[in-house]
Amino acid sequence: MSARSPAPADFYVAEPARGIRRFVRPRKPRTKNHAHAADPKSADTNETPAAQKQPPPLPAGGERGTESARSLRRFRTPAHRATSNVVAGAYPFLAEAGLGSDGVYVGQDAWSGGAFCFDPWVLYQHGVLTNPNCVLAGVVGKGKSCLAKSLATRSIALGRRVYVPGDPKGEWTAVAQAVGGASIQLGGSTSHRLNPLDAGVRDHRLSDQQWTSEVSKRRRVLIGSLAASTLGRPLLPVEHTALDMALAQATLARVPTLPIVVDAVLSPDKSMPGATVAQLARDGRDMGHALRRLVAGDLAGLFDAETSVTFDPSLPMLTLDLSRITGSDQLMAMIMTCASAWMEAALADPDAGARWVIYDEAWRLMRQPALLARMQSQWKLSRGLGIANLLVIHRLSDLDAVGDTGSEARALARGLLGDCSTKIVYQQEVSESANTATQLGLTTAERTMLPDLLTGEGLWRVGTRAFVVRHTATPDELRVFDTDQRMRA
Repeated sequence: MSARSPAPADFYVAEPARGIRRFVRPRKPRTKNHAHAADPKSADTNETPAAQKQPPPLPAGGERGTESARSLRRFRTPAHRATSNVVAGAYPFLAEAGLGSDGVYVGQDAWSGGAFCFDPWVLYQHGVLTNPNCVLAGVVGKGKSCLAKSLATRSIALGRRVYVPGDPKGEWTAVAQAVGGASIQLGGSTSHRLNPLDAGVRDHRLSDQQWTSEVSKRRRVLIGSLAASTLGRPLLPVEHTALDMALAQATLARVPTLPIVVDAVLSPDKSMPGATVAQLARDGRDMGHALRRLVAGDLAGLFDAETSVTFDPSLPMLTLDLSRITGSDQLMAMIMTCASAWMEAALADPDAGARWVIYDEAWRLMRQPALLARMQSQWKLSRGLGIANLLVIHRLSDLDAVGDTGSEARALARGLLGDCSTKIVYQQEVSESANTATQLGLTTAERTMLPDLLTGEGLWRVGTRAFVVRHTATPDELRVFDTDQRMRA
């Protein structure tokens, strides 16, 4: 059967009769010889072909006959109800509406192509988030540090302030200077001292007795966590008693410091019911020598005196540079804890506005259960203080390195992740994808994305919603944020 040739230009397809398609030549307009049969006025008019009567349109149901692509009956689709996952597969031509335009511009939503903006305080007000805390995980060299710095610096334009209580690599020093902030360097040849037992800014809502109790509790938790981390075990009941007596003795000084507490633990001067002075000295001997390392030896000159630097809350950014201090992961974790305690005490002002507190290289802290418990308790207070914490780690399996399976320490690590309503995951190793998907509750499609995310791309879980975001940075930002300059030099 040969192919049908196209109809001439002056033909149109009329509605066929009895299912047979026919071509009909249109009638020619009347000539002057036929003017007597038409309107006399129309005989002298010269109508253009476009103005002539057009052929009738095709029927609404389509052309009848074979090869007309016409259905036998009128098409009717019954209503269908299914889950969002099923409907998304059946009709995938929908994109997430995004989080709105309020907040910091981060980059492009890879699924919808629109702009992606993020602000934990705004989302908390809208009910999208239950808390403002965030966790950022990704392998080395995929841009997680650049994202953290972009969120911090761009938030300053919205009136937020940024604090980095521990910078082991010194990467935030240039960032703080670029935005008009300051960086406090510890260790090396510097003479700066921090007193982690500082009372900090007083909460005007508390009475004198309540404020004294709050400061004592904060100091008690800090020193107890440091002692347990150094000893590698929980404190014994008699050691708790010795520590309480030492803190009570140290608070008699004008400004309590760690050396005063260590001396009070090793040489108590007052007994109590159930324990003599000699018994208190014996019970706290191991703990006192464990704490002594923070004020003597390789850590001398860091936390062994009153604070010698000034905390200026009006600065847009303040960081603590620990890059001149070297030591084991446990030692660095203790240093970061002391430095964080000093800054957290200075941030305990509920009227200071919205603030970012960024814990870079936080995997060091997470491997110390005692220090992790102190940090988690501190996070519980962040919402009331207007603080959003950002935890930067390499992989979520760092949580599994804390304690044994089913232990209290492991539960603390998982609880810290649960206290973060926003979870940002950059590229992960293939072996890490299953664990990451389990802990974050990712779908199968989201899990398969993790090993294939490009540099600067991240999977964002904001509450119950998911996005793949391509972070966008300006050339000026990259010059300040770049951490690979030495590798490319």
